[in-house]
Order: sequence, then structure tokens, then C-alpha cells
Amino acid sequence: MLSQRQLFLDHLAQTTDFPLMVEIERAEGVYMYGTQGERYLDLISGIGVSNVGHRHPKVLEAIQQQLDKYLHVMVYGEFVQSPQVDLATALTATLPAPLDNVYLVNSGSEAVEGALKLAKRYTGRSEIISCHNAYHGSSHGALSVGGSEQFKRGYRPLLPGIRHIAFNNITDLELITHKTAAIIIETVQGEAGIRVADHHYFQALRKKCDETGCLLILDEIQAGFGRTGKFWAFEHYQIQPDILVCAKGMGGGMPIGAFISSKEMMRVFRNNPILGHITTFGGHPVSAAASLATLNIIRNGVLTSVEAKATIFKENLIHPKIKTIRHFGLMMAVEFDSFEVLKPVIDRAIALGVVTDWFLFCDNSMRIAPPLTISFDEIREACTIIKRAIDDCAGL
Repeated sequence: MLSQRQLFLDHLAQTTDFPLMVEIERAEGVYMYGTQGERYLDLISGIGVSNVGHRHPKVLEAIQQQLDKYLHVMVYGEFVQSPQVDLATALTATLPAPLDNVYLVNSGSEAVEGALKLAKRYTGRSEIISCHNAYHGSSHGALSVGGSEQFKRGYRPLLPGIRHIAFNNITDLELITHKTAAIIIETVQGEAGIRVADHHYFQALRKKCDETGCLLILDEIQAGFGRTGKFWAFEHYQIQPDILVCAKGMGGGMPIGAFISSKEMMRVFRNNPILGHITTFGGHPVSAAASLATLNIIRNGVLTSVEAKATIFKENLIHPKIKTIRHFGLMMAVEFDSFEVLKPVIDRAIALGVVTDWFLFCDNSMRIAPPLTISFDEIREACTIIKRAIDDCAGL
């Protein structure tokens, strides 16, 4: 009889020639468990998803309660479904007044697609600006506004009218004109290796958008839902977007995403043509219930310790092989000399029971984005294991 590992390789489409091949049987809190009793401390939250940990009791309770009521009953936007209504109401309560309309989808990529369509439809313009080394997803439109030619060249031609600027470069903001429908930008660049913009950069960006009628789309697929120490990362900059995109940590482990704007903007999807944006499973009631529980968990106490936990990581990840640590809250990048140095450390850390990763556009840096619920002792344990992995790989 073939093993699960072999069946995985035979029948599941692969994304690389070197999958991690860690076989997981169950997960709880910050830990995942293998089929032979292995325990893995998850330092990447399934790539920014499990912000409240794996199988949080309140998330499970919300899921179970909804399972007892109904699953999918109708395509999005037709029936009044309480999980969708309650989630949208709670989301808008976290946001400034103009952002009062939520379109629920299934993922970050889908949220980006909807946001791009909304910007073009509302402004009547076609040009979109994004940043070099940006990552907004892998679907056609999201890939078009991505900032890495390496990932795009095999799929061209992509969407026309896309221009790129340097992140955190005020001079490049002059490329935003009255022809620009929107700029889509990560509030914190994730796959570029945790790049944080200056406060005055986002202030200048907001001002330029106001002057030109360009819409500001903030992508908080990774940075939202508490990851930076505030519920939304843009709160650090005292600005607000015209369209906000979120997903990943939003669902407590369930698939969900959203793009959020004003009712005035969203109304363009209603006519000419009707059904200007459609999703069958968007806002699935079980995912929406899980998301509302996640939102409440994060708002009721988790945020207060994010920065202190980041400090414990920085204090305990001191090693000659570590060049620097970039971070914004619990979005962290631990930089090494090269991918050739880092990859064996990642592999060794996994073997020792700590799961980390690298970044798409910064492969010499280790990704650390644990559940926000991780304890101080668990952080110290993880750092000890990472340093042991470094020593093992260096032959020390």
C-alpha cells in the first residue's frame, strides 16, 4: 500500500521540486504534530494565517454552531445570511467611517482581483501602479500587479497598463497621475522580506492620491488582523485607504478574504452591467463565523503583547551568523548571508521541531510570523532551537 507521502507526490499538483514533506496529523495552539508523534512549533502560522493559533477553542465553537445551522445556501449577495452580516458589521466597526462596505470572497488573490476591478470601474481609468518586489497573489490580475518579473515572465501577456515604482521612495510618487486608477501597495512589504516604509512616505502617498483622484488600495493580506500590533497596519501611519484588502489571518484557519470600501464606490457593481463582480462561495457561512470569532479574539487582548513578543525574539536571536532582524510587530525577517546558508538552517530547525521559511523575493532571510498567541516561553524555546540549528549547520 502506498504511503500518504507517495500519494501526495503522485496525485497532488506540486508547486516546487522540493516540498517540505512534513506530514501533519493534528494541530493545536502554536504546535503541529506528525504521524509519529513529532511536535513542531509553528513560527510561520501557515504563512500568516493562524494569527490566533491552530484550532482556537472560540473559533471551533463558532464553526460548530454554524455547522448545526447551514452551510452554503446561495451565491454571494442574494440571501441575508447572519454570519456574513455580523462579520461585515464587525469589520466596518474597526475602520474609519468611509470604509463601510464589505465584499466577502475566498482568498487574498480574489480580494485583490475585486479591488482592481472596483478601482477601474469607479474611476473610469485603466492604469494601475504597484511596487517592485510586491506580492499580491497568483491569479492573473494579482500576478500582473506583482513586482517580480521572475514570477511573471512565463505567463505574459498579462494585464496592460501596469506600472511599477520603488517602495518607500517619495520621488517615484510623481508617476501617479490623473490617468492612474489606483495604486495598490502593501502597508508592510511581506515577500520582499519585511520592508517598512517611513511615516512621511505614506502621508505623501495619501496626499498624492487625493491630488490626482487616484484610489489608494492597501493590501493588508499579511499585515492585517493584528500582525503588526494594531488591528490594521495602516493605523500606524494615520492614513486611511480608499480600498482595503484582507485575508490570511482573517479566518482563524478557514478560507476567507475581503475587499472593503465605501458604499458609494461599491454601488458600481450593481448595474451597467448588473452582477459586476460575482462569487459563488465568497463569505461562506462557516468561514464567516470563524472570522468573526477571530476578530473578537484579536480585539479582546491579543494585540497588547505583540511588540513585547517581538522584543523577546530580537533579544534571543543573537548569533554571529545572523546579520540583522527586520520587523514590524510579529512580521519578522532574520537575515543571513545567503540562501545557501539559510536553507540548511531552515531544514535543520524543522528536524529539531521548529517550522520556519524564507521569502519569495528575499531568500536570504528567515520568515518569522508566529501565532500572536505564542507565549514568551515558547518564543525562547523556538529561539534556542533556531540557534542550535545554525550551530549544527555551521559545524559548531
